[in-house]
Amino acid sequence: MTQRVNHFKTTPALAKAMSDLSNSVASTSLEKSLRHLVDIRASQLNHCAFCLDMHIKQAAIDGEHELRLHHVAIWRESPLFSAREKTAFALTEALTRIGEHGVDEALYGELRAHFSEVEISELTFKIAVINTWNRLMILSQMAPGALDSAYGLDRADLR
Repeated sequence: MTQRVNHFKTTPALAKAMSDLSNSVASTSLEKSLRHLVDIRASQLNHCAFCLDMHIKQAAIDGEHELRLHHVAIWRESPLFSAREKTAFALTEALTRIGEHGVDEALYGELRAHFSEVEISELTFKIAVINTWNRLMILSQMAPGALDSAYGLDRADLR
């Protein structure tokens, strides 16, 4: 297999800027569990093995229930998520798989019912950031778990 580009080595200033943006988004008013769920769902949709692995481990370390992690893929049918979380999943899907008509009025109405304007903006940035990371990691084909020790993800004790 061909060695793929390592964005952190080839364009360190851009990788740092992306990391800084990620850190800013991680400190928004959105609850940590919701941020993890959005990362997981977008990574599932984008088939990003590295990011999916990382965000499941982060969620587990932060106390997310294992069954909920398994239910992210079936969030519409699952009784384990709140209306607010389901609305965040719907927006994640709409912005990850942008269709011809973008975010329709029905979904926007749901957003307004469950999130403030600031939270809608924060959620949109969160979705944009994870989608960008997914694309960077998919191109580089970073192996799932490759940075576990560096990020302390081995504490998740998931095998």
